[in-house]
Amino acid sequence: MFSLNAIYALVWLFALYKWGDYKNWRKYYPTILFYILGNFIYLYLLSETYPMWRYNPQGINEDIGLTNAHISFSIMIIQYPATILIYLSRFPERKWKNQLLFVIGWVLLYALQEFIDIKFNFMDYYNGWNFYWSILFNFVMFIILRIHHTRPLLAWLLSFLFIIFLWNVFDVPKEAFK
Repeated sequence: MFSLNAIYALVWLFALYKWGDYKNWRKYYPTILFYILGNFIYLYLLSETYPMWRYNPQGINEDIGLTNAHISFSIMIIQYPATILIYLSRFPERKWKNQLLFVIGWVLLYALQEFIDIKFNFMDYYNGWNFYWSILFNFVMFIILRIHHTRPLLAWLLSFLFIIFLWNVFDVPKEAFK
């Protein structure tokens, strides 16, 4: 039995050590919190009542009683900070084409991880969400994460607008917010 979650944690910790700007973590801390807060909001509002996706504990994770929330929290404390400390510290400063390719590279990396999750039944989709929505979501997310690093108020506004868009597209019932 293996733990895909533990494998991901080790890979992200290695990537953080190898490529992340962890020595200057304070510079990126507000964006780390912004990223984590977005997932907390999803978990609190929708994960149990009207989920778009959920993690399925497998192997040892299932044996020790981990849930979707436990896996989500482990992702928030390891993968999200590692992502921000690598992504923002290496973001190209000039040439929008390089910036676009960089964002696309990160979207593809996250898509690969999600493809593995789906292949190994570590994740399921619900209420109309699918792999293509995840790709769009990640594309918007990585752009907003970069914006948050330089213009946080604009990032909050754009996030709010994107959330409204998703709520309308997925026809989230008001009962989900109780």
